Amino acid sequence: MTDQRHLLIIEDDEAFARTLKRSFERRGYAVEVAHSPEEMDAILPTFRPGYAVVDLKLGAASGLACVQTLRAADAAMRIVVLTGFASIATAVEAIKLGASYYLAKPSNTDDIEAAFERSEGNVETPLDARPSSIKTVEWEHIHQVLVETDFNISETARRLGMHRRTLARKLEKRQIR
Repeated sequence: MTDQRHLLIIEDDEAFARTLKRSFERRGYAVEVAHSPEEMDAILPTFRPGYAVVDLKLGAASGLACVQTLRAADAAMRIVVLTGFASIATAVEAIKLGASYYLAKPSNTDDIEAAFERSEGNVETPLDARPSSIKTVEWEHIHQVLVETDFNISETARRLGMHRRTLARKLEKRQIR
């Protein structure tokens, strides 16, 4: 049976992971940290979390694969995906793969814990009547192709019909985390 106060943090930014760990431990959680999908796989056989915080981009790896693995390990686990760049494409994929919630960085312990508690949608969420800008639409398309290629820059550039360096410059302007 899963202990509902056990938390697994999968985050490649060691300083941020350490800060989150300490903060959740002060709130009474037993916390384990993994900095890669491989570390997560090594922890899961002995640590059964009821909660997980997953960074969307883990170095060259995608946090979406971690979400899928965690959901397969425990269908009742509350999984929050964190990212430095939120896009519609990755939000949809994260939820389809089993994430409970999707938060843009910077997010703190209060935001994450509140997301763990949200189990229902909110029909009162305001609808944004403002149309997306061309830059936003372009960025969301780039990010969608990045997800489809498992964040392979060369393949993404090829599929988008742009030079790899051009794509790299665009990615440097808007960090994905």
